[in-house]
Amino acid sequence: TTEACSSPAVSTKKPRSRGFFSSFFCCLCRDQPDPQPVNNNAPLLVEENGTVSKVQVKPLLPPAKSKDSGKICVVIDLDETLVHSSFKPVNNADFIIPVEIDGTVHQVYVLKRPHVDEFLKRMGELFECVLFTASLAKYADPVSDLLDKWGAFRCRLFRESCVFHRGNYVKDLSRLGRDLTKVIIVDNSPASYVFHPDNAVPVASWFDDMSDTELLDLIPFFERLSKVDNIYTVLKQQGTTS
Repeated sequence: TTEACSSPAVSTKKPRSRGFFSSFFCCLCRDQPDPQPVNNNAPLLVEENGTVSKVQVKPLLPPAKSKDSGKICVVIDLDETLVHSSFKPVNNADFIIPVEIDGTVHQVYVLKRPHVDEFLKRMGELFECVLFTASLAKYADPVSDLLDKWGAFRCRLFRESCVFHRGNYVKDLSRLGRDLTKVIIVDNSPASYVFHPDNAVPVASWFDDMSDTELLDLIPFFERLSKVDNIYTVLKQQGTTS
């Protein structure tokens, strides 16, 4: 069963509403005002009065399950990486998700990226997979329920687990509680992994191109990656972070 993992000690001050999309989807949030400052330079540590305390903050992820022991942890984005969602009606939507906003239920139309089924199934077999999205759980959780038919995602992290940094929701991989030499992030937005670009396998943003094969093309690469001890050796050689 997938766990919905909550974020410790991260500011969740709610930015002013800028419309439906800016409230729910991560891709249009960059004009929102900055919440209370969050220290990004000493991840997993609490900094007090300029000094690093010995008190550790609880990691975002629970300890890895025995079946995932030794596996690489792959953090996978949702919007524009696996799916594209819209409040505008779409005739060929794969899912229609009801989302309540300010007391009114709105329909969100979700398109699946081509080959996402094959991709998620194989990734779940090879890795400890984690969904990490800057979108809100009330939208992303039901999408994930419908999308991940194989239980590939061992855990789901949402907006409150991000760090708001220079106008972007950043996914700080050092806060996961995993060895960074065995952590990969798959994301269409470089701003999401600005703290750890060497851990990234970038993908092109996807909206509605049904001839797209990027996820399918990535499977052989990840099959090779699943066998390495240190992801940096392969990612830097492959130039995937350039």
